[in-house]
Amino acid sequence: MVKKFPIHPKHPERICWGCDKYCPADSLMCGNGSVATPHPSELFGEDWMSWGLDAGKPDPPAPPEAPE
Repeated sequence: MVKKFPIHPKHPERICWGCDKYCPADSLMCGNGSVATPHPSELFGEDWMSWGLDAGKPDPPAPPEAPE
């Protein structure tokens, strides 16, 4: 069973987010390298869920102004 991924964890820097184990950053059990995988909020900011593949369609570009 897969654990639910936290959207806004209190201290994302304390955990490795590289797999479903969510190990403490100083005690990685999966052997997934020697550095903890950062949470998306650490990489992209607190609004990381509002953009990307799941984001709404962008506004269409404004039509060019007609010459006077």
